[in-house]
Amino acid sequence: MTTWTEDQGRVPATVPAYAQPQRVTQARVLRSEWTKLRTQPSAGWALLSAAVLIIGFGILYSLLREARPPHGAAAAGAFDPAAVSLAGVQLAQIAAGVLGVLLITSEYASGLIRASFAAVPRRLPVLWGKAALLAAATVAVSLPAAVAAFLAGQSILGRQHLAVSLSQPGVTRAVLGSALYLAVAGLLGLGLGALLRSTAGGISALFGLLFAVQIAAGFLPGNWSGEVGKFLPATAGQAVTTVHPDPAVSLAPWTGLGVFCLYAAVVVGLAAVRMRREDA
Repeated sequence: MTTWTEDQGRVPATVPAYAQPQRVTQARVLRSEWTKLRTQPSAGWALLSAAVLIIGFGILYSLLREARPPHGAAAAGAFDPAAVSLAGVQLAQIAAGVLGVLLITSEYASGLIRASFAAVPRRLPVLWGKAALLAAATVAVSLPAAVAAFLAGQSILGRQHLAVSLSQPGVTRAVLGSALYLAVAGLLGLGLGALLRSTAGGISALFGLLFAVQIAAGFLPGNWSGEVGKFLPATAGQAVTTVHPDPAVSLAPWTGLGVFCLYAAVVVGLAAVRMRREDA
C-alpha cells in the first residue's frame, strides 16, 4: 500500500529517491548544458577551427613579416610583433561567433528547446548556462592556442631580431585579451542566435556587426571614419589584443574590451527578454 509523507506532498514514500522530482537549480542546468555542448559535433569542430586559425594564421603571418621586415625608424617603431603572431584571432572570431549561434539555434531547429524549457520553466537559466559554458570553453581552447601562436610567431620574428617576450609591458595582456575577445565574440553570437532563432539569420547578423558596419564606417568623410570606427564592436574589442593601440583609430585596451562586452550584453539581454516572453 502506498503511503504519503507530509514533506513529500504528493510524492509516494515508496518512490525511489532518484525518481522523485528534483528542484531546478543553475548547477543542474549547467550540467545539462555541458552534456549538450560536449555531445554536439559542431561545437567540437568550431573550437578546433578556432585553435587552428589562431595558431596556423599566426605562424603564416609571422613568416610573411619575417620575409618583409619593417624598414626605417618610423616603421620599426610602429611594428607590433605580438599583434603579428596573434593575427589569427581576427579569423578565429568567426568560429567563436558561429559556435555561439549554433549552440542555441540548433535546439530551435530540432525542437529540443521545448524539452529544455519544459525541464526549466523559468527558461533564462538555460541561456545563462549556455553563456557560462560557452565563455569557459572558448577561453579554455583559445588561451593555450594564443600562447602557442605567440611563442611560435616570436621564434620566427626573432630571426630578424623583431621578437618580444611575455614579460614586456602589454604583451601578456594582449595574449590574454585575445582569448577574452573570442569569448565575448562567442557570447555575441549566442545572443544573436537566441534573439533571431535562426542559424542563417544569426550568422548573417554576426558578420554584419563584426565586418559590415566596420566597412561602412570607412566611407564616412574626414575624421568621422576613425572616430566612429573605434567604437564599433570588432574595432573596440580588438584593442585589447594589441600592445600599443593607435589612439587615433582605437580605444584604450580595456576600455575597448568593455565596449565590446557592452554590445554583447545588450544583445544577450534582448534575447533574454524575448526568450522570457515568447514561446519556443
